Amino acid sequence: MSIVISSAPITLNRLLPPADPATVQEIVTGLGLHERSSGVPTPAGRQRPYVLLNMVATLDGRATLGGRSGPISDDADRALFHGLRSIVDGVMAGAGTVRAERYGPIVRDPDTRRLRRERGLREQPLACVVSTSLGFPPDLPLLCDPDSEVAFLTPSDASLPDTTARVEYVRARREDGSLDLPAALGELHDRLHVRTLLCEGGPHLNAELLSAGLVDELFLSVSPLLAGEDHADERPPLRILAGIDFDPALVLELLSALEHDSHLFLRYRLLATG
Repeated sequence: MSIVISSAPITLNRLLPPADPATVQEIVTGLGLHERSSGVPTPAGRQRPYVLLNMVATLDGRATLGGRSGPISDDADRALFHGLRSIVDGVMAGAGTVRAERYGPIVRDPDTRRLRRERGLREQPLACVVSTSLGFPPDLPLLCDPDSEVAFLTPSDASLPDTTARVEYVRARREDGSLDLPAALGELHDRLHVRTLLCEGGPHLNAELLSAGLVDELFLSVSPLLAGEDHADERPPLRILAGIDFDPALVLELLSALEHDSHLFLRYRLLATG
């Protein structure tokens, strides 16, 4: 089966390592994530999920246009976005991203749900939402879906009003009241059986994960656009990272490069983390 956006499967050119063009489903199946069933050891002596970070950006580094990532994307990027969702145990995003992008069911396509069952995965990945205040509109599509299970990673003792979706809470708090991300990911692994976790941002969550050494791979889609600055907005434009300065800089290794209509799709392994 191929993930399709239009009437035909998306095919990408494989630049590195060089090989014949491949469909999105062939590419994501070849990632071998199904083999990562035991998690990743941590210095604290427990396991955490294997974490993939997936982001899209313009050539000059913008992660959004008009506050949304959609205008930067193309059909191949969207196919890879959904393809990665089809092979992981959980999909994580920050509260701001979930609200801005109006998250709904993580996997919508019935054939993809069937394929997940055949791979030994549950039909829907666990939706993992990082939130400090648990402030969400009651009509958020994700919370209104009876087939979705949502885990809120939070330092708060509060709870949401009753929702149609099934809700779990992963409460992990540092002494300063902030979220203890390493502990929260450890609980995702141990209690909620998340072995592979796909993070979709936003920029502050990305930076927190990287600074804590919690990212194993980065998937970066580079759009052939130059967006410049938006001088009508007092805030600087969003990029894939925000709120932190890595000193020394993090080091990555390029594992593969794909191309479709001048869009590049790069896969990196983290070699050194903060």
